[in-house]
Amino acid sequence: MTRKKSILSGLLVMTSLVCTSCPAWGNSETATYTKTDFAMDTVVSETLYTSGEDITDKLVSTLKDIETNWLSWTDEGSQIYQLNQNARSTQEVSDETAGYLQQTFALSEASDGAMDPTMGKVIRLWDIDGENPHVPDEKELNSLLKDVGYEKVTLNGDQVTMPEGVTLDLGAVGKGIGCDAIKDILEQDKKVSGAIVNLGGSSVMSYGQKPDGSSWQVAVTDPRDTEGDYLGVVSLNGTEFLSTSGDYEKYFIEDGVRYHHILDPSTGYPARSGLTSVTVVCSDGLDADGLSTTCFVLGREKAKKLLEQYNADGLFVDDSGHVYLTEGMKERFQLMKDTYSVSE
Repeated sequence: MTRKKSILSGLLVMTSLVCTSCPAWGNSETATYTKTDFAMDTVVSETLYTSGEDITDKLVSTLKDIETNWLSWTDEGSQIYQLNQNARSTQEVSDETAGYLQQTFALSEASDGAMDPTMGKVIRLWDIDGENPHVPDEKELNSLLKDVGYEKVTLNGDQVTMPEGVTLDLGAVGKGIGCDAIKDILEQDKKVSGAIVNLGGSSVMSYGQKPDGSSWQVAVTDPRDTEGDYLGVVSLNGTEFLSTSGDYEKYFIEDGVRYHHILDPSTGYPARSGLTSVTVVCSDGLDADGLSTTCFVLGREKAKKLLEQYNADGLFVDDSGHVYLTEGMKERFQLMKDTYSVSE
């Protein structure tokens, strides 16, 4: 049985709102624009506060451009696709792609490989998000694991060299990259005073200030009750990025065992760290996206040390119903469900 996140039901509700823009005047100078669309394989919702033009269409177009031209492993025009197709040769990539790779490799090194962008073939073998999710044959899995290892890729400026068999997949940081690109656009438009962009609930960025000066409030899903009330609410202040990774987002059940999509590069199997969900807040989109996945793989104790290196706040939910908060997250998070308890 395959279980995909309840966002599918949300899609049915939101399709009527796709490509609409609704100005609502808070005062004589600042307008509020909202938009719901689809990009990066998820629902994207935007709220923009500006005294200038509505640029919500531009923001979504940017996400689609990044996915198609930079990150996709199936689109022939994508730089990642071209790198994978031409392994064994040194290839030149854009400054932006080189920067994404460098930042991702830095996280791989800092986590001792718990984040590894060369896991693409293994991810597709499991096909957890596809039509045939299954536990793979062990021999086939082990044969693909031989080509896994971020250290096999050489990045020298804009030049990328990979041995034959190695492939890159930036899916674990893709939404974060999109949020970083949106931030760059918002910073260039001086008439924008605030915005919040939500990519499927798992990646959220806040920018600037709300008209009333209050914090941005982001709901966190209960990993064991995705259709019910939220686990709690995290406050974002100014320009910040939030990312959540959990075993409830994409998974299938075989012989009574839940197999989720967050794979441990050291085993090739879904990570078994005792966690069901990790939420990270920091000042960079790519880092937030990558850290939530990496921390899920590492487990709470190792993850806390990694978050300190990145000056990031973390929220951990374990499989016993306990919630653990880093010091910074204690100031942000409000628990809403009495079926969980906050532990030290």
